[in-house]
Amino acid sequence: MENIKLAIENAQTALGIEFGSTRIKAVLIGKNHEPLASGSFDWENSYDNGVWTYPLDQVWEGLQGAFAKLKANVLEKYGVKLTSVGALGISGMMHGYLAFDKDGNLLAPFRTWRNTITAKAAEELSALFDFNIPQRWSIAHLYQAILNGEEHVKDVDFIATLAAYVHWKLTGNKVIGVGEASGMFPIDSETNDYDKKMLALFSEKVAQFPWNIENILPKVLVAGENAGTLTQEGALLLDPTGEFKAGIPLCPPEGDAGTGMVATNSVAVKTGNVSAGTSIFLMVVLEKALSKLYPEIDMVTTPAGKPVAMVHCNNCSGEIDAWAGMFTSMCKALGMDISIYNVLDKMFEKALEGDKDCGGLVAYNYLSGEVITGLDSGKPLFFRGPDSKFTLENFARVQLSSAAATLSIGMEILADEDVKIDRILGHGGYFKAPVAGQKIMGAALNAPVSVMKTAGEGGPWGVAILAEYMVSKAENETLDEYLENKVFAGQDSTEIKPDAEDIEGFKAFLENYKKGLAAEKAAVDAF
Repeated sequence: MENIKLAIENAQTALGIEFGSTRIKAVLIGKNHEPLASGSFDWENSYDNGVWTYPLDQVWEGLQGAFAKLKANVLEKYGVKLTSVGALGISGMMHGYLAFDKDGNLLAPFRTWRNTITAKAAEELSALFDFNIPQRWSIAHLYQAILNGEEHVKDVDFIATLAAYVHWKLTGNKVIGVGEASGMFPIDSETNDYDKKMLALFSEKVAQFPWNIENILPKVLVAGENAGTLTQEGALLLDPTGEFKAGIPLCPPEGDAGTGMVATNSVAVKTGNVSAGTSIFLMVVLEKALSKLYPEIDMVTTPAGKPVAMVHCNNCSGEIDAWAGMFTSMCKALGMDISIYNVLDKMFEKALEGDKDCGGLVAYNYLSGEVITGLDSGKPLFFRGPDSKFTLENFARVQLSSAAATLSIGMEILADEDVKIDRILGHGGYFKAPVAGQKIMGAALNAPVSVMKTAGEGGPWGVAILAEYMVSKAENETLDEYLENKVFAGQDSTEIKPDAEDIEGFKAFLENYKKGLAAEKAAVDAF
């Protein structure tokens, strides 16, 4: 305990803060990379005038709230005040669109990754670049605004993701980590910068505007580079009490995909990770480029710039949480004070007792659209046949299986490309309950899935590690070497291999799932 107190007092710590879809979380780590304290702030996006968004004042309310709880947690556990750290990192949900004018004014409501309103722009840019541009990407949002004839576009001076925006306000620097940048605009793996040929093609396409695309994107940095220091104004944005000191070095801001790779030691070639929370995505670090463009596969990078194939699905645990909330309300109506987290644990536990094929039940967790299944918007749907086995166990299992279904469909493409994966590591809320998430995800991907003890910390811990790497790496020490030899050496992980029955059962469920997509599409059209 005394050693930890001294480490905190002497700023021998690193702080990671991640803006997730439903929670802003701050994690403080010590000299041995272990989480020392944390604080969080729950928030939700809103659907406003056809756009999924968060108001920017809530960004700062949430940041300050999470940090205040972290400070309180440090004081309660160790009896010392947190006034500084050795390094700091900011992470956030990838993609989206934040546009500012030359005076720093927001020009349009924040458009998050969850929006599927840029289909025409994504299609045109993919054809122009001969490179898949998903609807979530910042460049798709910018170009769609141009196609829409939106008045604000002529005044754009800077576009950013959420992480890059927060970093800018804390440091004054308009920079971005290469992994996060790869969700804004295509990256050239040789230079670890925006692809010059594609920049030129885009500039020619939008030559009528007074700005140049190269000048309005944040500068790209790779893991290990210094991305600026916390200014006095930034310190007050983080901690309005004035107790937290300025001058702290920050690592490049990264997206939740990149911090997930770090948190699961999945930045080396032939490693993969599944991040499963509000959205779900599989990241695989490639030996070689894919043979052709796939609209279902995003090409991004690790925080160090290595090429990565990403299968991204917009929907994962949101519908599970919704059902757990309803069951919790029922418990309260019956006079039982039971936490939603206890209800979630029980749902995951009962899912293991369900039939491998979910008893013929079918569910779609589409709170928003899914490109892989051809839906621009979504409607959660559950149905069963008269012969289906409608039990609590099968209901719980079909919800967990539905959360993995679209990812499983996308994985079929990588299998056809003969992509090799030595290991898959899982992190995020889907894997917090023991066994169930790993078994069902393993069946969906037909591969063993491991979870490390730090998986519950996820992205905030991952970006804290990136901050620590920046200030403590040896000369020429690569990120994958640092993680393998210093962070994860000897760390326990739990690997679960799906058995043949699980795999065959999931295949049977997925066959029903694919057949029922016509009903989901009809629901989207009808309501």
